[in-house]
Amino acid sequence: MNNFVKRTLTATVFVAVLLGCTFWNQYSFSALFFVITVLGVWEFYTLSEKGDNKPQKIVGTIAGAVLFASNAIVCMGFFDARILVINIPIIFLIFIIELYLKAADPFRNIAFTLLGILYVALPFSLLNYITTTNQTYDYQLLFGFFFILWCNDSGAYIVGSALGKNKLFLRVSPGKTWEGSIGGGIVSYGVAFIISGWYTNISRIDWMVIATILIVIGTLGDLVESLFKRSINVKDSGNILPGHGGILDRFDSLIMSAPFVFAYLYLAKMFC
Repeated sequence: MNNFVKRTLTATVFVAVLLGCTFWNQYSFSALFFVITVLGVWEFYTLSEKGDNKPQKIVGTIAGAVLFASNAIVCMGFFDARILVINIPIIFLIFIIELYLKAADPFRNIAFTLLGILYVALPFSLLNYITTTNQTYDYQLLFGFFFILWCNDSGAYIVGSALGKNKLFLRVSPGKTWEGSIGGGIVSYGVAFIISGWYTNISRIDWMVIATILIVIGTLGDLVESLFKRSINVKDSGNILPGHGGILDRFDSLIMSAPFVFAYLYLAKMFC
């Protein structure tokens, strides 16, 4: 099987599972992203080890899983937000456990363990709130989130391949160009405009702001992950998705964008 066919099959299955589980109901969405969170945190720690770090892989992955699960059950209405307090002692257990590991550089290990939770588990956990309003699940906003991100990536690749000359961030990602980024942005704004006429629970201005966040922060998220991989001299974050790399490779833009979109929606709701 050549690489193009492998990439196409993987992308088709990936998109079908992602959209299908998000569309089906809140339980299938939460189950899917719970698995993605666990795999993503574990993948981050595996990558960190290539840089001679020794994060607490099992404890950190459990902490990330609990963070996602506790936020999911709050959004489902099984518990109120007070249940989230359980995350505080779990986080600080990481410091205590390191006491008994006799590592040469304990606080470096603690830092990378916490970073995996902050960088991977927290953004995925916030998706629960993006899909839930007054304990009512609504997949459409997240669908718009996905479509804008994907169109930004696709538009940037197509325009960059055809017209790209000026490097966007040569030190981190030699393949990205300003022309590609501008092209991806134009496509994303067009998609956001169309979506705003279909999904009217938020205004067209909100959609344009969200598109701006996804274009700018999504691109920076891609660069951040590239910076991390370059720092440990690896090409892909993993191989769980044949032809597409790992979880972090596929969700790098979403991971960085989700906290900004969540904050914007929360503040917009608070001040409107």
